Amino acid sequence: MSDSLGRIRDEVIACRACPRLVDWRERAAREKVARFADQEYWGRPVPGFGDPAAEILILGLAPAAHGGNRTGRVFTGDRSGDFLFASLHRTGFANQPVSVARDDGLRLDGVHITAVNKCAPPANKPTPEERDRCLPYLEREIRSLTRLKVIVALGAYAWDGASSAVRPSRRGAGRPIHPRRLLPPESAEHVHRQAHRSDAGRSVRTRARGSLALIFLVAFQPDEAAEQRRQAHPTCDRELERNPTFLDEATSSKA
Repeated sequence: MSDSLGRIRDEVIACRACPRLVDWRERAAREKVARFADQEYWGRPVPGFGDPAAEILILGLAPAAHGGNRTGRVFTGDRSGDFLFASLHRTGFANQPVSVARDDGLRLDGVHITAVNKCAPPANKPTPEERDRCLPYLEREIRSLTRLKVIVALGAYAWDGASSAVRPSRRGAGRPIHPRRLLPPESAEHVHRQAHRSDAGRSVRTRARGSLALIFLVAFQPDEAAEQRRQAHPTCDRELERNPTFLDEATSSKA
């Protein structure tokens, strides 16, 4: 039987392979934080979502206990998602700039989003064993995204997970993805952390949204164009300082 994102989704949702994570995700769903006390939590593993024909895969660490674990969609209902989806909307990959619930009408074009670990972990720190139990799901997602060109890793943990998932020794006969198509995590991780710092002012958050959007535009470009852009503009912030309208121009050219 051929694999599919729908089949993977169903298996992810039913997974109870990691007792510690099952206990934590279900406890978080019972012992709700005050601001979400009146909401029903998802409390299960959170599958990936997005465009089945995606050329870009955005990869995070794991769902947040009161974000994805509450809403049932990764990066949905927490601060990190606020900046992620605003950036995707700005660059034409999402039809709206916010993601608050599974039924909010959000659609992605050319992008699929998932996490290395599908369950919210205590202190946001899965164990190596928990990561390894979850990696086969990520491998299958990558294999099912037949048009995939680039993986944008949001942080070192996601980078390590992606690197492990695309190794030929692990992926068997699946379609190989050359490791150079994994965007280095340093820029994306820095921008993501900067964007949802509790003390970040409006100007810092605006620049962070723009920087993250630029990363997605670089990801969208063909190999040669992406390499030229990386050489010409080593950092997102430097390019935005040089030309504040760059994102609008690049988005127009994408369309």
